[in-house]
Amino acid sequence: MDNMRELLHQRAALVSQASAIVEVAEKANRNLNADEEKQYADYTSQADALNQRIERAKHLAAMGAGTPQPEPARPDPVLGMGAHDVQRYSFTRALLAQANRNWRGAELEREASEATAKALGIQAQGFFVPVDVLAARSLQRVLTPRGWQYQPLRADMTKTPATAGGNLIATDLLAASFIELLRNRMMIQAAGATFLGDLVGDVAIPKQTGGATAYWVADNTDITAESTPTIGQVSLTPKTVGAYTDISRKLLKQSSIDVENFVRGDLSAVLARAIDLAALHGTGAGNNQPTGIAGTSGIGAVFAGGAAAIGDNPNGAAPVWADLVNLETEVAVDNADIGTLAYMTNARVRGKLKQTAKYAGTDSRTVWSDEGATPLNGYMAHVTNQVSNALTKGAATDLSAIFFGNWADLIMAMWGTLDIMADPYTGDVAGRLRVIALQDVDVAVRHAESFAACVDVVTA
Repeated sequence: MDNMRELLHQRAALVSQASAIVEVAEKANRNLNADEEKQYADYTSQADALNQRIERAKHLAAMGAGTPQPEPARPDPVLGMGAHDVQRYSFTRALLAQANRNWRGAELEREASEATAKALGIQAQGFFVPVDVLAARSLQRVLTPRGWQYQPLRADMTKTPATAGGNLIATDLLAASFIELLRNRMMIQAAGATFLGDLVGDVAIPKQTGGATAYWVADNTDITAESTPTIGQVSLTPKTVGAYTDISRKLLKQSSIDVENFVRGDLSAVLARAIDLAALHGTGAGNNQPTGIAGTSGIGAVFAGGAAAIGDNPNGAAPVWADLVNLETEVAVDNADIGTLAYMTNARVRGKLKQTAKYAGTDSRTVWSDEGATPLNGYMAHVTNQVSNALTKGAATDLSAIFFGNWADLIMAMWGTLDIMADPYTGDVAGRLRVIALQDVDVAVRHAESFAACVDVVTA
């Protein structure tokens, strides 16, 4: 069972990487270039090979080969809501009901929250938004030969004539799911991070931490020393992220579909920023946060300005071409330069590199080039101001970071479903609501060697 789960995770990561390549090209309204075509073909070929292994494993299990242990029973947060109920569910109606402590007119939303709480075995601090609604993009959950999947909804009521149901069906209400919005706003997802959702309980992902040892022996001589690979685990445990946004009560009272989608989008943006920041700069369990890439022990360390050691630039330094090459090298020397390789930094660093000559005094080309799909040292470069520009070293307090690595080895895990609290904004005469969103998440780096970071970059 563990092996099957590992194969499925590997396949999901490859599909995510292939999709990210296509998404970049589509956003730029262009075809894949030669390098992207090669990467896409490589990812899809590996995914096809994994599909064959998965199907073989399923076939053997069906024939009774081996004695796989059954998975322990666990709660399923998916309620199996009908198409009509998913269409009728309203974030804004639930927010107002919870803020007013009056669920009259929001019976569907209250029942869905209570059913989700029962399924998960925990109580909401505000109200639970059912997974059926969060994951729905005009979809329904159906059992297929490949397991549970979401497929297009079929409304129970017809659109024509209007009196038969057309007046009640908001066809554009679920144009994009909340989960989809959340992922699209997360830069780590765009970079190719592996996303694990719908989790219950702690998760441990196996990884090989050491290999067997080879020995040279004489002809007809036994190998005298036994050697075995060592196996470790990457542990993921739920940590609660809370974020809030303020919304006017008057806006929430509107029944417009656009307002409904606006509220969902605003909540997803707030959560995405918090999760992205934790994935990059999370400080660890001591602050109730996940441990982000920068805080992960064992990642490659590069010092700005081409410095060879941390003390060579006591207050940081301006970035140079050598820093980008050194980041790539730190990953490559550990044989980890495979997968979804890319840089990630903030807008200040990008602006600095666009004004920095690649080779000072001899080259008019700048380090950061807008030519082609790979602007930085032949790799994709993602820009987000979630990458900090307030890091400290010596007397400097405004340093930035540059990350490089295989982003598929960054794992993002989410448990349960969204917990929402809505209360009148204390002291606000305008009557705004403060909407607090809580979600259990964790992030982990599967192999520290897959990443390198430079965290002392001067951009002033």
